[in-house]
Amino acid sequence: MKEIKAFIHSHRTAAVIQALRESGLCNMQVDGGCCHIAVSQVQCVQSVSDATQQHYSVDLGEPVVLQTKLELICDDEVVDTLVDLIVSTGHSGQACSGWVHVHPVEKPIAIA
Repeated sequence: MKEIKAFIHSHRTAAVIQALRESGLCNMQVDGGCCHIAVSQVQCVQSVSDATQQHYSVDLGEPVVLQTKLELICDDEVVDTLVDLIVSTGHSGQACSGWVHVHPVEKPIAIA
């Protein structure tokens, strides 16, 4: 199993989630494919070409960009397909529309 973490522009989140669902690989009722999707809002400390995307975080004392972090747990066989889908759907038309990271999941344990 693998964990996919994707940092994307917030306005692309709904489209990415819809594309994941429509792919048929992230159906929670069916075994296989993607078995978990988590979505959270994050503040990324990074420079951007469009300063209107940044705001100043008083807590951090830094300019930040608000992004969405998607976390998916999936079977090894569908990683490339899901990453390609996230990259193509998450693209915002800007030079850097986000990042995708893939990590191994060593020991998944279901809480029953």
